[in-house]
Amino acid sequence: MFRNPHEGAGRPPRFVIIGLVTLSVAALAVTVWTMFDFLREQVIVQELITKLPDESLASAEELAGELRWQFRLTILVVLNLIVTGFAVVLLWRAYGSSQRSLRDIKALAGDILSSIDQAVVTTDIHGHLTSINRSGMELFGVGEEVVGAPLSELTAKVELDLSRLRDEVVANPRPTISRDYAFSSTDVTKNYRAFVQPLSDWESDPIGHVFEVRDVTESVLIEQRMRRMERYMGLGSLAAGLHHEIKNPLAALSLHVQLLEEELTAFGVSDNVSETVAVIQAEMARVGAVLEGFRDYASLGSLSKTPVDLEQMIQQQFRLLEPRAKLQGVTLEFTGFHGLRPVLNADPVRIEQVLVNLLVNSLDAMPKGGLLKVTFQCYQDLSPPSVKIIVQDTGPGIPETLRHRIFDPYFTTKREGTGMGLALCDKIISQHNGAIEYQRQNDETTFEITLPTEFF
Repeated sequence: MFRNPHEGAGRPPRFVIIGLVTLSVAALAVTVWTMFDFLREQVIVQELITKLPDESLASAEELAGELRWQFRLTILVVLNLIVTGFAVVLLWRAYGSSQRSLRDIKALAGDILSSIDQAVVTTDIHGHLTSINRSGMELFGVGEEVVGAPLSELTAKVELDLSRLRDEVVANPRPTISRDYAFSSTDVTKNYRAFVQPLSDWESDPIGHVFEVRDVTESVLIEQRMRRMERYMGLGSLAAGLHHEIKNPLAALSLHVQLLEEELTAFGVSDNVSETVAVIQAEMARVGAVLEGFRDYASLGSLSKTPVDLEQMIQQQFRLLEPRAKLQGVTLEFTGFHGLRPVLNADPVRIEQVLVNLLVNSLDAMPKGGLLKVTFQCYQDLSPPSVKIIVQDTGPGIPETLRHRIFDPYFTTKREGTGMGLALCDKIISQHNGAIEYQRQNDETTFEITLPTEFF
């Protein structure tokens, strides 16, 4: 929360006003006292005039006139003191009203800045913190005691180098500068976007800088999904054309190679020739598989949706993979639904294809043993309700520098494979209005599939 001014900040002006009022009252009392003295002196002078001889009357009358003028001046001073007192009282009230308005404005600004869901930090001209809102304290893991400290101490716990960003603004003044940062918080990679701009007073003189830090993790994920969607939008007709133009000649070529192999076998050719023909057939089969994968990826065919029992599907896949898992020393672990069972309206063939791809990839990543587990999480309160399928393994995962490409077509880290498995998974889940995400945390590789569902 933004730092409040010290309680005693408004006392010196208040004491000054109280002092002025006190002095005015004292001066008024002294002046009134002086007036009474003037009145008494006038009475004395009048009594003397009646007793003086005629030759002294002129001087006595002159003295009485001066006393009357002094009395009139004293009355003017009294009026001036009274007006001054009223002015000081009005000034005091105006000062109190302005202080209350200022406190209300500060409180309102502090509440507004504390209520927003992005971190707001201000510094002085020397780079020391002057304020930080509640979201900023939660993001950087600090309290109000950080106010007054250098900016570098604020970012000591996170990988947000705001000090360097401030130095860049100081070296090259611009209205606004933004930078994107990505760092791990509680074993989850988050993306943040920081903005900085100078702060100026009412005379446009620089007095510091203000920083805004926003969590753009969801925006980045949406952008990634949109880019992945764009990769296969419009590829349907291209895939159909390529399939027609390449598949038919490839089938004819495969047939002629088979006939050639039969002829060569009849003439008893050498083993080298037979191996060459086998290589040609294997490469033709691989080209055909790549072509089929491209067609499946780019095709926007309709889904055949029916109610799907996820528990039964996972258990069936585990039974099929159990012999291979035992040979590799991989432990299979499955945790089903507890209580409420969701109804997933989906294409069972496509969903099974996704699960098979993920489970096989996990086994491929653990040739020397490990743990492969599948769990479910239900979110009935969301709109629409959804179910999350979590596939985790203890394999080495994908290098950090390549994680942004794991859903790209034809991208693979395996020696063998077309690189279409995860791309097809992403497309199938997107067709079901769901999402698939990859994470690496606690030495575990995790794929999370979120699908809209219904509940019993």
